[in-house]
Amino acid sequence: MKKVTKLACLALIGFAAIGVRAQDDGSQNVAKAGKADAPEVQGRAQQVPAEYVIGADDTLHISVWKEPDLTATLPVRPDGKISLPLLNDVPAAGLTPMQLKDSITEKLKKYIADPRVTVVVTAMNSQRFFVTGEVVHSGPMPLLPDMTVLQALSAAGFTQFANVKGIYLLRTENGRQVKLPFNYKEVVKGNHPEQNIMLKPGDTVVVP
Repeated sequence: MKKVTKLACLALIGFAAIGVRAQDDGSQNVAKAGKADAPEVQGRAQQVPAEYVIGADDTLHISVWKEPDLTATLPVRPDGKISLPLLNDVPAAGLTPMQLKDSITEKLKKYIADPRVTVVVTAMNSQRFFVTGEVVHSGPMPLLPDMTVLQALSAAGFTQFANVKGIYLLRTENGRQVKLPFNYKEVVKGNHPEQNIMLKPGDTVVVP
């Protein structure tokens, strides 16, 4: 009987330990899930400069704290406005995300006490650059945050006839067109990093 009782006690202790471990693992998984779910939009927000000016065709994520019906991801229409519940048409083009947040907050005060609004630019479609020449995908492309010449070429792809040593960037500065060389073979080796500059709206990458 003593042996049976002893074995039963050991079994109970083992089950208790497994239960505690499972509870700990569950708590850790919940914590990880919470971290994974929340900041996807915040991460995108950090990529867009605070001074970025919203334009037509951009995509915005508008969220109002504790108001799920007023939270949505929506495009800026060609007329520069967005459509929101309660507010209908709201001008967005020409404003920074902070200015639009303040505008929506002020308008919502008529309907909600102390509205807390967040505006995130999730796609900067209003700003484009161009790729032409011996590339697979030519024409206008959306300018992503902090996009470099090398990243643009990765998106465009080369044809078999591309002269990757003779690539150049055309940019308009102070009303004059400037030609900036880009040697793909050297840059991918880690040489001449100064050639891999960040693109600006209206830039044209030429692959001869």
